[in-house]
Amino acid sequence: MSELPASLQDISDNSDFPVGPVPVVAVVGRPNVGKSTLVNRIIGRRQAVVEDVPGVTRDRVPYDAQWNGRRFTVVDTGGWEPDARDRAAAIAAQAEIAVQTADVVVFVVDVTVGATDVDEAAVKMLRRSHKPVILVANKADNQSLEMEAVSLWSLGLGEPHPISALHGRSSGDLLDDILAALPSPPPIVEDGPRGPRRVALVGRPNVGKSSLLNRVSKEERAVVDSVAGTTVDPVDSLVEMDGEVWQFVDTAGLRKRVNHASGTEYYASLRTAGAVEAAEVAVVLLDSADPISEQDQRVLTQVVEAGRALVIAFNKWDLVDADRRFYLDKEIDRELKRIPWAIRVNVSAKTGRAVDKLAPALRRALSSWEQRVPTGALNQWLTALTQATPHPVRGGRAPRVLFATQAGVAPPRFVLFTTGPLDAGYLRFIERKLREEFGFEGSPIELSVKPRKKTGPGGRGKAHG
Repeated sequence: MSELPASLQDISDNSDFPVGPVPVVAVVGRPNVGKSTLVNRIIGRRQAVVEDVPGVTRDRVPYDAQWNGRRFTVVDTGGWEPDARDRAAAIAAQAEIAVQTADVVVFVVDVTVGATDVDEAAVKMLRRSHKPVILVANKADNQSLEMEAVSLWSLGLGEPHPISALHGRSSGDLLDDILAALPSPPPIVEDGPRGPRRVALVGRPNVGKSSLLNRVSKEERAVVDSVAGTTVDPVDSLVEMDGEVWQFVDTAGLRKRVNHASGTEYYASLRTAGAVEAAEVAVVLLDSADPISEQDQRVLTQVVEAGRALVIAFNKWDLVDADRRFYLDKEIDRELKRIPWAIRVNVSAKTGRAVDKLAPALRRALSSWEQRVPTGALNQWLTALTQATPHPVRGGRAPRVLFATQAGVAPPRFVLFTTGPLDAGYLRFIERKLREEFGFEGSPIELSVKPRKKTGPGGRGKAHG
């Protein structure tokens, strides 16, 4: 698998963000310098596979990223080596393709090792590309290691950026420099044409994903077998439901974590992760006749961490009797309490029961996913909330929320400017009340806090991330 399947690539290329083409940032370097860790830092979640051994990343894998309101795509690559052979040569070739197709290249060097012969060979390859290159001195976990980055001027790529991708040290400054190097954004188009909404069908093996796809499409689009694991590659289908065309992707059942899988299952897991990333909303199928399992929880976590709208479909409802419904209600209260906002529908792909409720549920989830709260209304509500229920006193003081803004949608992202850090419990309280006031049914919400920090005695306060 050298890249996303063509059908999924089309989905990625047809993103409906109203900002025109999204610029691309390629992260390259020799093996085991921390490229995937840096990618995770840039996108703000553990998505890229990271292990403390070289060669974990085999392909170039794109992820959506955002910084200071600017969207871009960051591409993780495998380790580049000169004169590589066999699989290593294919990995290096993918890295070179990523460089050629990028707008900006982030070249990662391990500051604890310094510039190696491989790094110097990579510089020659980067110069041939004629692309803007930002030199990153990674693993600068403390001030003394930052000083070691000075030696990397010898590579001739300009000023090194000492950072710690693992701990986040100076990552914000790096992102500012990446944005400055990106091409200017095109004019915003307010009302461009929208393609079909993109839906990923995900779930553990044999819960009925392919059967549901065949039911909603009213024809045999996907192979159905009682043996789990029939679907390996994502299968794209244009489906008409409730008078609207939707783009469904049927995916392989997720048995294990991606970094615990191997062989075909490893690549199937990566393709499924790519399908979730390319989707706008995910339908997670659970087998209502079986207890909610750890595998089910893992799939739900993947969707939530990807920031996608969510509909949970309890399939095989025709097999559920009164006793099972009683225990299922208990399981939902216990196992799904962290995502009470998810929309739930009870369906039977076999009989067609309640399948017509799927399209309205998807529309509600997507509407929440793209919902924007006016700044005035948001702060009026938040002021009343924090005055009625202030933050608990910590160390003789209680931090206050000064101001809030919605930084983006899809999913909704809110930034709280405060006088100090907020307890995780108080942040959950604000999210719960935010949902009670403004809805957001079927969509995750991202809340971040920017405490005001004084620069020194008598200094003026400023917000920092």
